[in-house]
Amino acid sequence: MPGSTSVHSRRRRGAPAAAGAVLASFALVVALPGTANAAQEDAGPGARDSQRAAPTKPGEASLGAGVRMYEGDSTDGAPPPITNRAATVKGVDVSSHQGNVNWKALSDRGVRWAYVKATESTSYKNPYFTQQYNGSYNRGMIRGAYHFALPNKSSGKTQANYFAKNGGGWSKDGKTLPGVLDIEYNPYGSTCYGLSKSAMVKWIRDFTRTYKSRTGRDAVIYTNTNWWRQCTGNNGGFGKTNPLWIARYASSPGALPNGWGFHTFWQYTSSGPVVGDHNVFNGAYNRLKVLANGG
Repeated sequence: MPGSTSVHSRRRRGAPAAAGAVLASFALVVALPGTANAAQEDAGPGARDSQRAAPTKPGEASLGAGVRMYEGDSTDGAPPPITNRAATVKGVDVSSHQGNVNWKALSDRGVRWAYVKATESTSYKNPYFTQQYNGSYNRGMIRGAYHFALPNKSSGKTQANYFAKNGGGWSKDGKTLPGVLDIEYNPYGSTCYGLSKSAMVKWIRDFTRTYKSRTGRDAVIYTNTNWWRQCTGNNGGFGKTNPLWIARYASSPGALPNGWGFHTFWQYTSSGPVVGDHNVFNGAYNRLKVLANGG
């Protein structure tokens, strides 16, 4: 798909069916209990529609907005196949679309971690950030923040600094996850934001290096394999330093981007219970705590 394609001319496509190699110690296809119908009935007001809708103005993009526009979400909240529930740690991600989140309802469902949108580009801060970030923490969840990148607006360094100053920091309290760089299909315009593959890699490196210098942590990279191949040339230079959060709305994470032997998080649906976006951590809860503590 060429980088200049208009948002309005794109057609949704099913998620790719290829399976990816996953590091043996993390090679788990995980699942959540429940059914698709139950997930739909329990979704909060407008949660499902707001997650699927295309952003209409800057600031409205959420984690996976571009992925849903390009590839769709055919899961309808259905959980992946169960193989090893002991290594399944449920999580969610939220943005202003969810407003004030019912964290008790999520906690009662066994959700143990959450990521909250903090910023987008250098002109947007989530107005619900405090309720969402502190609310999840107060329910005993491990939480973190994410930044929706717009590489065509300013440098990686500029956006990393903006993120770190506005909710994307990190503290060694055992309850704070490293910040996330959300880099995916552009929901507002050309697929690769008008950047060449080499320029995109440079932008991502600029962001991640700046974020680490500000916080001492390597940022998690949230992305989609198809986008990564198209817009970075399937660059393999980040897998040794930056944990991978893979976006794929299907029964498995599928093939991973070059450089990563395993994924750390997997966003598998945008139409799950209460808030829409549901995820799993690829490991046991004690490993999630290690990640929060800087391990």
